[in-house]
Amino acid sequence: MREGRPPKLSEIPAFVAYMDTGWGVPDRTPPVVPGAAEAAAAHRARLAAALPGRTVVLAAGQAPTRSNDTAYDFRPSSDFYWLTGCPVENAVVVLRGADATLYLPPPAYPGEPAFWTDARYGELWVGAAPGLEEWRAALGVDVRPLAELTEKVTEDAEVARTLAELRMYKDEWEVAQLREAVDRTVEGFAAVVREIPAAVKGPGERWLQGTFDRYARAYGNGPGYASIVGSGKHAPTLHWVRCDGPVLPDELLLLDMGVEVNSYYTADVTRTFPASGRFSPAQRQVHDLVEKAHRAGLAAVAPGRPFTGFHHAAMEVIAHGLADWGLLPVSVDEALSDSGQHHRRYLVCGIGHHLGLDVHDCAAASPDAYQGAVMGAGMVLTVEPGLYFHAHDLTVPPELRGIGVRIEDDLLVTGDGAEVLSDALPLDAAGLEDWMAKAQEG
Repeated sequence: MREGRPPKLSEIPAFVAYMDTGWGVPDRTPPVVPGAAEAAAAHRARLAAALPGRTVVLAAGQAPTRSNDTAYDFRPSSDFYWLTGCPVENAVVVLRGADATLYLPPPAYPGEPAFWTDARYGELWVGAAPGLEEWRAALGVDVRPLAELTEKVTEDAEVARTLAELRMYKDEWEVAQLREAVDRTVEGFAAVVREIPAAVKGPGERWLQGTFDRYARAYGNGPGYASIVGSGKHAPTLHWVRCDGPVLPDELLLLDMGVEVNSYYTADVTRTFPASGRFSPAQRQVHDLVEKAHRAGLAAVAPGRPFTGFHHAAMEVIAHGLADWGLLPVSVDEALSDSGQHHRRYLVCGIGHHLGLDVHDCAAASPDAYQGAVMGAGMVLTVEPGLYFHAHDLTVPPELRGIGVRIEDDLLVTGDGAEVLSDALPLDAAGLEDWMAKAQEG
């Protein structure tokens, strides 16, 4: 047996020469979602009209390092993708009006040492990689090597704000992507619900989180955000993404999950199920109030109405319900006033947001264009009231401590109202029990 350090392959002429020969051409079709290039062209025209005469330079970004020499999966900047339909890491687009030039790092093919030495761009490492000509044909824009880029990528608050406000209004292609994301998410919920009995037996919350994430990865790009799976006392924790607890058979199970499809548009849906299949009286009491608030919020979504209207409608229901239970230290009017807000102890988060390429979409928009605006046809948003009674909150009666309930739907604002894209999932407790039973039978 030979001992010592293996030879460095790049220093062996015979090996280098051998690696240059005998390679065919793999399928290098660019992974462009159907319709994405056409949609991106329309988006560029909208940006050019909003910022006439401006040159805009945007980068796709780079996957962050996870540890040492390993990285997280790459996911392009939402603004960059909205304008290009291109999912290439380290790419840059330069826009002069509606004209786009896309600068890409060229892949390394057979005949180049990097083909087998470069773990980032070498085709032997990363698999079949489209070249610049393939991308040019697929996207319908000028494509050049990244080395030819002379413009600098800079942060521009005005461009970011403008893009966020343009992206508030989804076109037909975008709505179709969101419908797919929501439909896949509902299917993912069913997959998770079927695994509840297995999770109760031992693997716990992470078994269910992994079930959904696997489904999202198999039928889309992956989860659109860190999936929340909270059982029992974890359900009131708003962003319970650790998911390191058991699934308790007699407690509620809060599931906040969304599939991000291959075009990077994501759903954002929440339902709260009884792990046993049946709500207890106390659990149903809380769920019924959240459902009532949720329906009030849904009814307030329509074009021409204030964006904050669904927030106030839901909060009024929550405040009255908590007062009826004796949980408010002040009157309902005082709680609902700007100088009160006592009911928000049990609901400190916002209860809705824009949805699209980002789960919290259009966050760079100005306050006047977001919270201070009216809703318009083409907006897609969430409505998600809840009640979160922490197990250590001594203002709550013992029978309600540790109960957390959230109901979240995704809505498309239409010309005369709103369409609930996620209405395949029931809202009421009895409906959820029946849906759960059918899913587990399947």
